Amino acid sequence: MLINMNSKPINRLKAVLAEQGKTNKWLAEKLNKNETTISRWCTNETQPSMDTFILIAKALSVDVKELINSTK
Repeated sequence: MLINMNSKPINRLKAVLAEQGKTNKWLAEKLNKNETTISRWCTNETQPSMDTFILIAKALSVDVKELINSTK
């Protein structure tokens, strides 16, 4: 899913990883995904599925809502 570059980023994955001192590589290993995929999620170039957001939230021990920017 591509997003309009003028729009607000959909996810906060990069920020949450930074807050926890975790890297893209760490998350890629936890989810058994390619680091490039994680990077594309972190830059909001593409978005993970909602099921994957839930797995990410579990890996980071956060509520899934913390990974998604508010639409308000």
